[in-house]
Amino acid sequence: MKKQDVVIRKPLKKRVIKAIPLYIMLIIPVAYFVIFKYGPMYGIVAAFKDYNIFKGLAGSEWVGLAHFKEVFSTPGFFNALKNTLILNLGELLITFPIPILFAILLNELKLQGLAKATETIMYLPHFLSMVIIAGIVSLVFSPTGVINNFLNGAFGFSIPFLTDPQTWRFTYWIASIWMGAGYGMIVYLAAISGINKELYEAVYLDGGGRWCRIWHVTLAQLKPTIVTMVIMNIGSILAIGFERPYLLSNVLVDDAASVISTYVYKMGLQAGLYDYATAVGLFQSVVGLVMVVLANFIAKKAGEEGLF
Repeated sequence: MKKQDVVIRKPLKKRVIKAIPLYIMLIIPVAYFVIFKYGPMYGIVAAFKDYNIFKGLAGSEWVGLAHFKEVFSTPGFFNALKNTLILNLGELLITFPIPILFAILLNELKLQGLAKATETIMYLPHFLSMVIIAGIVSLVFSPTGVINNFLNGAFGFSIPFLTDPQTWRFTYWIASIWMGAGYGMIVYLAAISGINKELYEAVYLDGGGRWCRIWHVTLAQLKPTIVTMVIMNIGSILAIGFERPYLLSNVLVDDAASVISTYVYKMGLQAGLYDYATAVGLFQSVVGLVMVVLANFIAKKAGEEGLF
């Protein structure tokens, strides 16, 4: 072995002392995950106990799987489960391709100034609070909103965007596109920026046009990113945010807007059935984990890289 090939490692103590600033920087993120992510996991045991707020988790009696049996025998849970699946599947099928389409269109746009301005405008709703988003959607799609006022004045009819269960779902998906398309577009634009430009030049030299370059280069190189995003979306097929369904819903569309997150809120915080609500949340998390593993397994069997 040559002398220059010998790697001299510093003692562990010196390496630790040198990295003290990095360890200090880690304190806040580690504390965040320990306190807000791992700490509350102790509360999962409430799903297996007859929880009494005065006795606490330690003093409450074990009831085994009694709450899960109650969950699967309650019609309200199955209605919330059905609505969650409908909204998430519709979001996956309808709203998922939109960011990919916008990213490709912006990448093909020759005017860089216009592309940057469009990118900023589309990404802006991601920074808005869901309360503001819901307020804007209500102003635009309500019976006396901008769109219905125009339809009434021009054609003499209106559309019950927020008062009919079926049209409410489409309104929900439209809000999802407006709120999340910009963020998803950024992810795909970042992936597109990493594509080797020589691939485009090779297709151009072979006589391929713009559509040929998009299909055989851009989409082909985006496939791993698309597969990863699909796996993540499938894993959250039962995980749905609380704010959007709750803020956009009303008594007229409650049958379509009641999802697992709002169901847990009603049963847990409003009705005080903390153990029952915990059982519902645990079921949701376990199914999400199974879906991620299954989707990742299928992706790998299909020859893709997968998530892990």
